Amino acid sequence: MTPGRRSSTFTRLLRHGFTDPSAAERLLDGPELTPVRNDPVLLEALGATADPDLALHGLVRLLEAQPTPTDHRELLDTLIAAKPLRDRLLGVLGASAALADHLARHPADWQALVTYEPQDLHPGLAEFERGLAEAADPVSLRVAYRRCLLSIAARDVCGTTDLAETAAELADLATATLRTALAMAQAHAPEDTAACRLAVIAMGKCGGHELNYVSDVDVIFVAEATEGTTEAKALTAATRLASHLMRICSETTVEGSIWPVDANLRPEGRNGPLVRTLSSHLVYYQRWAKTWEFQALLKARPVAGDADLGQAYVDALQPLVWQAADRENFVADVQKMRRRVVENIPASEVERELKLGPGGLRDVEFAVQLLQLVHGRTDQTLRSGTTLDALQALAAGGYVGREDAARLDEAYRFLRTMEHRIQLYRLRRTHLVPAAEEDQRRLGRSLGLRTDPVAELNREWKRHTGVVRRLHEKLFYRPLLDAVAQLAPGEARLSPEAARERLVALGYADPAAALRHLEALASGVTRKAAIQRTLLPVLLGWFADSADPDAGLLNFRKVSDALGKTPWYLRLLRDEGAAAENLARVLSAGRLAPDLLMRAPEAVALLGDGDGTGTRGGGLEPRERTPLEQEILAAVGRAENAGQGVTAARGVRRRELFRTAAADIVGSYGTETNPAEADQGALVDRVGAAVSDLTAATLAGTLRAVVRDGWGDTLSTRFAIIGMGRFGGHELGYGSDADVLFVHEPQDGVDEHEAAAAANKVVAEMRRLLQLPSSDPPLLIDADLRPEGKSGPLVRTLKAYEAYYRRWSLVWESQALLRAEQVAGDEDLGRRFTDLIDPLRYPAHGLGEDAVREIRRLKARMESERLPRGADPKLHTKLGPGGLSDVEWTVQLLQLRHGWELPGLRTTRTREALAAAREAGLLSAEEAETLDEAWVLATRVRNAVMLVRGRAGDTFPTEPRELAAVGRYLGYGAGHAGDMLDAYRRTARRARTVVEDVFYGDSP
Repeated sequence: MTPGRRSSTFTRLLRHGFTDPSAAERLLDGPELTPVRNDPVLLEALGATADPDLALHGLVRLLEAQPTPTDHRELLDTLIAAKPLRDRLLGVLGASAALADHLARHPADWQALVTYEPQDLHPGLAEFERGLAEAADPVSLRVAYRRCLLSIAARDVCGTTDLAETAAELADLATATLRTALAMAQAHAPEDTAACRLAVIAMGKCGGHELNYVSDVDVIFVAEATEGTTEAKALTAATRLASHLMRICSETTVEGSIWPVDANLRPEGRNGPLVRTLSSHLVYYQRWAKTWEFQALLKARPVAGDADLGQAYVDALQPLVWQAADRENFVADVQKMRRRVVENIPASEVERELKLGPGGLRDVEFAVQLLQLVHGRTDQTLRSGTTLDALQALAAGGYVGREDAARLDEAYRFLRTMEHRIQLYRLRRTHLVPAAEEDQRRLGRSLGLRTDPVAELNREWKRHTGVVRRLHEKLFYRPLLDAVAQLAPGEARLSPEAARERLVALGYADPAAALRHLEALASGVTRKAAIQRTLLPVLLGWFADSADPDAGLLNFRKVSDALGKTPWYLRLLRDEGAAAENLARVLSAGRLAPDLLMRAPEAVALLGDGDGTGTRGGGLEPRERTPLEQEILAAVGRAENAGQGVTAARGVRRRELFRTAAADIVGSYGTETNPAEADQGALVDRVGAAVSDLTAATLAGTLRAVVRDGWGDTLSTRFAIIGMGRFGGHELGYGSDADVLFVHEPQDGVDEHEAAAAANKVVAEMRRLLQLPSSDPPLLIDADLRPEGKSGPLVRTLKAYEAYYRRWSLVWESQALLRAEQVAGDEDLGRRFTDLIDPLRYPAHGLGEDAVREIRRLKARMESERLPRGADPKLHTKLGPGGLSDVEWTVQLLQLRHGWELPGLRTTRTREALAAAREAGLLSAEEAETLDEAWVLATRVRNAVMLVRGRAGDTFPTEPRELAAVGRYLGYGAGHAGDMLDAYRRTARRARTVVEDVFYGDSP
């Protein structure tokens, strides 16, 4: 061959799309391929395939495998003369290395592609059954199956059949295969065959007549006894037949396997019997089945065995399928199932996951099935097991907009065709888009993308998944808007009854009120209404994810009414991605946060990127003590009197309480982009620190306002506020009072009586101003932990405290002082107070046994006397066994006994003291972890109760929606409140065991 000739062939091959023209040229130089090399039509046909190099290599192997020169010549002649064969055979060879392997092993099978008969161009079940009829054993069945598959693939890659037709043909081939395999099993065991009637029900994509090239074939088996046979014997016989059928299809032979037959969708899954009677199936689905099992039955279709029994199965179960949407938490269950699927995808595969990833095939299928189950109860035209047929029916019935349905149909077809081409290459079950460039090139070309196949493929793939992601939620929620608002062209209008059905399925208790809210928000032609129509479909979904969607929608309407004329409000929700979802979570999580927001709706700005103070970047991050106090003191400084100053301080407190509550809710619920905070302790610490710092800053501002108004810049006595209890421990909750002590010290030359009168007046005015009726929540100051309690002076001098503690102090007061920390006022005076009490709370050489017994006696008395009448002790978060009191008293006893020698125990914070006790060996790691877990959980429950009910409480709510909302805050899905209560009891029980050993035991 001359260099010029070689150069010309090389150039032609390169032009035709060969990526390795040198290797292709070497193959074509063989004398047996001269006709191919010299025929421009054949070269052009090779270049038209998905992978010309692969196609040429497969053709060479097929020619080499021909048994005689005559056969070799016949194949070449037919390729040159017959364009249909040329396109089909080369198309398959360029798309599927696995089918090329099959042709190399069975070289006569290429003739299956030489056909012009209509029934061969568009075969049905009967044609496939004839194609498999001659198979006498599992090995020959595999060969016949591949031969049929070869013809399906040829029609597919040549465009003779579209996606829906190809998937239907694959399902028909699977049906024919199941029938042939069952016939083989029955012929092998005639006695078993005679003993039972066995029907095979296809599920999943096979049942839906939309199968992939390589997929498990999901089935359910149902059997009945024949006359004269007991049920037990019939089920045993049917189980043997079903097992044999599964082995025939699934086992690997010299010809490989066909596909796994998967029966795990049956009642009880892999733990249940392989075969049941029809009545047994019915009992299971009527009593025990979960929502997803009814969703799976949408696609049930009898395909093999006893046709009458199979149809009886479907007829008996279909009514139950269409009642599934009436089940409690139906939509939540379906959506939870979808989220669980996504969460189980390995992180390294999410971006390449074609089926299960965001915007993937499963999103389309779940959305369509959800709509079918809701509206198919009353509209039988929706009862199709095939996704594209069901989507078309939903559009025809007005449940989905025509334009949305068309775009989703296009996306689904493209993604399913991608999936088919990926699987066809190696005939392996996969849903991952290949990462290698050469694989993406072949895939892109197989889809008709020829200019820049890799770039075009990725662009089209991302475009279609983007469409699915946007429409996935809109499909369900948007028509609710259009039921009450002005229609855009191509949008669906639900009837009032259909809209009500959909809202009830979403968990709305008052669908009529919900529709009124939607109408008020979205009706009209204003720009505001247009933005609302864009926002509401997504917001409705987020509301439905909560325990009280009605409250979420009502609260959103209230906020929107209050801010309707504010130019930035809807723009914030539309343009700042997190703001809308954060608002939906906050408005539907309970009463406290919405109540705080309604008092000053402009605080909704905190949910975006701003911090609500005119700067950017703060968002929901709780602010630290110093900037909070600076803001409050500056506001007090601008006020004309103490009343205005404290009003300003309370306003800041209200705003920051909302910020903290909103951050807590969003962190507990999670969002689409940020999962729920996994570290429950961190959530508790964040709330405790934020509310405690906010309370301290508010007291500091109130003290400044009162002193400035009554005494100018200098009070006649130095004055400090000491935080006690949870306040001193930086562990305040949303509904906590501020436990404090007040200490003062007269300025030099000031009479003690005059100083005491001034200090008492300051305290009285602070308490009055912080409790005045207002749109802002009051801050209650509780000084009952002072010496002599309510009977003692409200304010004492440092010397008076010293005298009292030296002469009269009781052990419970030493225990209470463990939490004392200066929080506002004169820092030097506060430090001297804590120096004064250190010997009391960390007594030298610890507590004597008498003192230990007294503490235990007080604890036992409190348990028996203070628990509210009628309360369930096991669910009381404060006083119940294993609750807050148990943990805190146990930790505090260790502090009293060992704080003098272990500096780590000298802290006002419970969790810090627990960690120090563990590090010092006073608690084992397991004991410390058990107590910490119980304390964190009990605190979380108390915070949840306050968020949900808007008032403090130490027990779980009894009202179902409130209990569900507490559960949602704690991470429990709809319908799992019982699991939450069981988990609390278990956690508290374990903690109580530690308390019995450490607090009440004999350990030092």
